[in-house]
Amino acid sequence: MGKLIVTEADGNSRELALDKERVTIGRHADNDIALNDKAVSGHHAVVITILSDSFLEDLDSTNGTLVNGKQVAKHPLSHGDSITIGRNTLVYESAQGGDSEDFEKTMILRSGQVAAAMGTPAPAPAPAGSPAAHAGAPLNGRLRVDSGSSAGKELELTKALTTIGKPGIQVAAITKRADGYYIVHVGGAAGSKRPLVNGAEIDAQARRLNPGDVVELAGTKMSFLIG
Repeated sequence: MGKLIVTEADGNSRELALDKERVTIGRHADNDIALNDKAVSGHHAVVITILSDSFLEDLDSTNGTLVNGKQVAKHPLSHGDSITIGRNTLVYESAQGGDSEDFEKTMILRSGQVAAAMGTPAPAPAPAGSPAAHAGAPLNGRLRVDSGSSAGKELELTKALTTIGKPGIQVAAITKRADGYYIVHVGGAAGSKRPLVNGAEIDAQARRLNPGDVVELAGTKMSFLIG
């Protein structure tokens, strides 16, 4: 699990493990991280953690929340991110460290998850009647990039949660559930639109993806495929 290194205005430091789904930050004593600072709102921000991914959300605070010096409303946290709340600094440390996680969130595709990079074909489905076909193994979803310099590459959606996009511009999360795959908006630039599916902006709730759906995110179009 990740953790936050909290340095308060008086210079005192402490660590807090992100071992539950919601960790609240604010001036009131009922917060998980209570900050004795008049510049901090009573309930200022929250960190939401889903598996190994953590997201910071400002709770309409009076003075705002900064990540690496930029004001944010929602932000997917990457290893080493510095959060400023009032006169306090919170540094996020990921359990995985910074290499693969930061690359995935910044570049959309991570090399270890590319199934068909540089024209490598995806595995053919098992023939009917074969042992593999009878095994009933669920088929994984994948995203095929249809535009830009990465066109033709594919991202296998094997994890329970995969974040895609570019921090500070537009970020979404795709979750793998028992009944299929869902996409949800995570954050982006102030005033930016949510990701598009088949040309329509998704709403605040998770949207189920169907084979052939076209996702448009951070200026890149991707097709959702199964198998």
